Amino acid sequence: MTVFDDQVRVRAERARQVALFRYRLIQDVIDVRLTSRERGVLATVIADREHDGPFGEKITVSRPTIDRWCRWWRRDGFAGLVPQPAQVRPRTPAEVLDMAAGLKRENLARTATQIARILRASTGWSPSERTLQRHFERLELYAPAPSGPAQTEVFGRFEADRPWHA
Repeated sequence: MTVFDDQVRVRAERARQVALFRYRLIQDVIDVRLTSRERGVLATVIADREHDGPFGEKITVSRPTIDRWCRWWRRDGFAGLVPQPAQVRPRTPAEVLDMAAGLKRENLARTATQIARILRASTGWSPSERTLQRHFERLELYAPAPSGPAQTEVFGRFEADRPWHA
């Protein structure tokens, strides 16, 4: 499982916790045996109180939000209460990211700064170095670990033979 897959799993679990919190708040309001007047009074009482949120923080919820959650419940059931992930379109063209990944695979020791410089020279534009780093993390393209005796040699700390006076 990649880091990206793990993040997706964590987000899905958090969304489920939010949906459960929403359901706990509206479960009495959506009771079909209540009249609309009773439902309105109950929703107002819920909106006037502070609640323990899905992650332990104190939350107040407005009456229109409770009404909206009830509509979502009636329309889609529990799935309607699950927050939807943001629908963000990527700003960086896929071709540029593919080219950057190809450059990184060609030489794993290349840094994001070097790859950005190559992209600017060849295409006239490059995403930021941080964007490239995040992309490489998602693809699990890491630089090889340093090797050789110069990298593993350990030096002691400096200690003066006598105090220095100016």
